[in-house]
Amino acid sequence: MKDYFLLAFNNLKRRKLRSWLTMIGIFIGIAAVVALISLGQGLQNSIEDQFEQLGSDKIIIQSEGMGHPGSAGSGSLILTSKDLKIVENVRGVEWVSGYLVKQGQTKFKDEMSIEFVTGITPEDFERLIELSGLEVSDGRALRDEDKYKIVVGYSHGSGDIWERNIKIGETILIENSEFKVVGILSKVGNPIDDGILYVPKETLKELLNVEDEESQILVKVASGFDPLNVAETIERKLRNYRDEKEDQQTFNVQTSEELLQSFQNIFGVIQAVLVGIAAISLIVGGIGIMNTMYTAVIERTKEIGTMKAVGARNSDVLLVFLFESGLLGFVGGAIGIVIGYGLGKSAEYGATMALGTDLLQASFPLYLILGALAFSFVIGTLSGILPAMQAAKLKPADALRYE
Repeated sequence: MKDYFLLAFNNLKRRKLRSWLTMIGIFIGIAAVVALISLGQGLQNSIEDQFEQLGSDKIIIQSEGMGHPGSAGSGSLILTSKDLKIVENVRGVEWVSGYLVKQGQTKFKDEMSIEFVTGITPEDFERLIELSGLEVSDGRALRDEDKYKIVVGYSHGSGDIWERNIKIGETILIENSEFKVVGILSKVGNPIDDGILYVPKETLKELLNVEDEESQILVKVASGFDPLNVAETIERKLRNYRDEKEDQQTFNVQTSEELLQSFQNIFGVIQAVLVGIAAISLIVGGIGIMNTMYTAVIERTKEIGTMKAVGARNSDVLLVFLFESGLLGFVGGAIGIVIGYGLGKSAEYGATMALGTDLLQASFPLYLILGALAFSFVIGTLSGILPAMQAAKLKPADALRYE
């Protein structure tokens, strides 16, 4: 095998320019595949970490078909405090938190913006901080006696949203009402969470003239109960209370595990589509290798005749050409992995700098590297089978007479 490898390597080395041009299709395809899969895997890992932090004993309830909490427009779709009470009394529920999320016009100094504002009770705010791993990096959390007080996300205090950093004691206007900043949260890495504003729930209802609404309900399942069974009970009781049929219910109840599975399924489809598109380059690269090997057979007909004349078998000629095509694929794959690594890390750095998020992180697991190398080698080898078979079938006398 060593002799086959050295002979194949030397043959490719003699045709450097052609070998490099042949590998272009392979390393472009592999680079695209590695970069896309690494970014998709990195994003999936970040989301899985967040769900792991949330815990598998949580249930999320929100209006059906919402783009984000608080986007339900019809009164028949919204969740209310009465729904929250129904959920609270379900067996197996340890505690329930309700959040009111709305978009509002905000103003700081002479700047204006449209931001998400979350109305939350101090008790629920403490639970949210504990679950999400947030920290109040400056100031304090909301208190029961607070009314027109506000805790701002990291982006408000870092200059990402406003030209000047917000400080404790300064005032933000929400729908022309003044809110005094009492706390600034630590960085999450998610632009939405880092840009959100937290105010007392009753104050937000009063400000936006909201009578009774819960944008999202978060449930913690008591120890010893199956979250899936509790979720099914909650769903059934809410349907009965709201007088809705199973196929027409206006709300959605999901465990954190179900939500994670939904995200994983979406990522799986997206990655399959992206890899399929990138694989077109690999097909083109394989055709390039096949074309190069066919050309090599024609150019080296006399050489093949000489090899057979001195005792080389058909299998020897076949293996030499297969090693050559496999090497083209393997080296092209190795270069593609290096380029893909650079592209993935560049996208990660660009997302961090432009969006201020660390959710998009390129991940390069060992199976991705080894899989890309193996795949490129297989593509190269398969592309060389037909040319190699043609070379192996040449008769020594005919090959030596070839002009």
